[in-house]
Order: sequence, then structure tokens, then C-alpha cells
Amino acid sequence: MKRLTTLASIVGLGTALALFLSSGMSDVTAAVVGTGWGALVVVLARFLAVAWAGFGWYAVFPRGAGPTLRDCISLRFVREGINTLLPVAQVGGDLIGARLLTRRGTPGGMAGASMFVDLMTQAVTQLIFTVAGLLLLMQIAGDGPMVRTVAGGVLIAVPALGAFYVIQRRSGHRLIEAALSRFAAGREWRALGAIDVLYENLRRLYGNRAHVSAALLIHLAGWVAGTVEVWVALNAMGYPVSFVDALVIESLAQAVRGAAFVVPGAIGAQEGGLIALCALFGIPAEAALALSLVKRVADLAVGLPSLALWNVMERKSASAEAEGVAVVREGLGAIRARLGRRPAAATPLAPAYGFSTVRGPAALSSDNETGALKKCA
Repeated sequence: MKRLTTLASIVGLGTALALFLSSGMSDVTAAVVGTGWGALVVVLARFLAVAWAGFGWYAVFPRGAGPTLRDCISLRFVREGINTLLPVAQVGGDLIGARLLTRRGTPGGMAGASMFVDLMTQAVTQLIFTVAGLLLLMQIAGDGPMVRTVAGGVLIAVPALGAFYVIQRRSGHRLIEAALSRFAAGREWRALGAIDVLYENLRRLYGNRAHVSAALLIHLAGWVAGTVEVWVALNAMGYPVSFVDALVIESLAQAVRGAAFVVPGAIGAQEGGLIALCALFGIPAEAALALSLVKRVADLAVGLPSLALWNVMERKSASAEAEGVAVVREGLGAIRARLGRRPAAATPLAPAYGFSTVRGPAALSSDNETGALKKCA
């Protein structure tokens, strides 16, 4: 997987560089400069979008049995920074987010289950967002290569999404248990126990339809609100597109970015997709590349502080763990010291059967000395 990611990164970088050179770096730079204040609005919109996604994660938890809204939002930024800027196939950040959530008091099974439910609600709403953009594109431009390409991607995504959901349900539980029973070795039963806890929490979260529905609505609103980035940036560059046109570009560009999950940051794929999509609305390639650069500025503006926040969280967690280990060791040392103590002198035992229990030569009477024994002999 690591080799595949590295190869994909090299190909993506080469593709992006070729696109920028063919479009003219000076023209692209001029378009970016022309964005002006629009770039700041895009960055602000990205911050709000990530925070809103954290609210969507918070919505799946049962009331009183989950983390605080602040924890969900801060960890959602960490997930975003890792998935956007690091070569983790856009899922490593979610696993780290769930792990950090357990260090804030959320049980491991609940944290893992919430991550799966959150990913599912995001994926379902992104699919709805993509289909909406595809239908609008068909009304605007009719049938064409772009429509057929996106439609083919949707046909592939639907069964994949269905399989992801089935794995999280009872049939998936049985499948994983059967696989572990066949291949797991020494730690088999512990693994099965952890999976039982995970699936019990998945059943609990999916069983609360009101919370899942709320998360779906929140994430869908977030995808639509993300259209602001495209609409503001293109209008600031002097290309007056409508909000519907911007929605088409954003929805299908996000679909392209999701399909290129192996490539870190979807480098090359995002640029090529935006060029093809913007061309449908008469927007030149240099403006599309400038739009991509503005989006990447937002990636960095959100991602770099998020990675720094992740580092701080890891340091605090490591410090807390070290402090906890020190406390445990101190307690064990105190117990050993108490168990290791011996009284200075032996405590006499109670007399038994009329004989004194005191032992030692000092306690012997004169009759028991050697001379007395000789007399008896």
C-alpha cells in the first residue's frame, strides 16, 4: 500500500506540474492574485465546514453517553489535517481520531463505532450531493462524456457503499467472527470480544434513527455549504457563475477527489477534474487551476494547525499516561514495602497443652541444662 501511495503521488505531482506548465504559470499566478479577498473567504469557509462536520460527528452519539461537542470538533480538525496532508489514504486520520477520543473518556467500542457511523453518514450524503450535481449537469449541458463518466463512477460507488454498510451490520459481524475463528491464533478470543463490543455499539448507534437522520442532514448541509468556496473564488476572479453552477463544479470535483483517495491530497486529480468541469461553463484552464490553488491554500491553512493540534494532544496523552504509570508504580512500591516489613522481635505464641511456647536457650530452666540431663541419666 505504501508503494502504491508513493507511485500515485509521483504520478499526481507530474500530472499537476504538466497542467500548470501547459496553462502558463504567469496566467495562473495572475488568476490567483485576482482572487484577492476571496481567498480569505474560502479559508474561513473551510474552517466553518470542518467545525460543522465535527457537529455531525457529535450528533451520532447518545445524549449523555458521548464526548463533548468541543472534543468532536477539535478531533474533527485533527482528522481533516491528517487525511488531507499525510499519505494515509484519507482514512488514517479517522482511526487516530477514534483513538484520541478514547483518551477523553469515551469507551473504545463506542469511539470506534461512532467513527464508522460518521464515515457512513458522510459517504451517503456525498453520494447524494454527487447525484444532485450530476442531475443538474444533465439539465445544463445534456448528455456527454463528463456525464457518462460521473454516472459510471456513481454506479460503482453505490454497491461499494452498500457493502460498507453491510459489514457494519449483523451479517458483517458474523463474517468477521468466522474469519477470526479460522485464522486468528493466540489472541483470538480477546479479538472476538473486542469485535462483539464494537458491533454492540454499532447496533446501538444505528438503532437511534433520530440521531443518524440528524447526522445525515448536518453532513448534507455541510456539502452544500462547501459550494461557497467555488462560488466566491470564481466570482472574485471575474467569472460570474451562479450558485447552481458552482454546486455542479463542487459536487463533481469532490467526487473526483474521493475517487483519487490513494493519492495524498488528490494531487493532479483535483486539478484535472476542475479544468474539465470549469470548461463546461466557459471558464479557462488557468482560472480552474487558480481555483485549485486557492482550495489547496485552504487545505494548508486548516491542515497545518490541525497537525500541530494533533501533536499537542499526543504530548498531553503521553504525559498523562506517564503520570499514571508513575502513580501505579509508587502504589506498588508502597505495597511491596509494607509486605516486606518484618517485626524486630518474634511475638510469643499462646501456651498450648500446658507448655510454654517460648523457644530458645535463654528460656530453658536449670533443670533442662546439660548437668540435669546427666543426673536423669
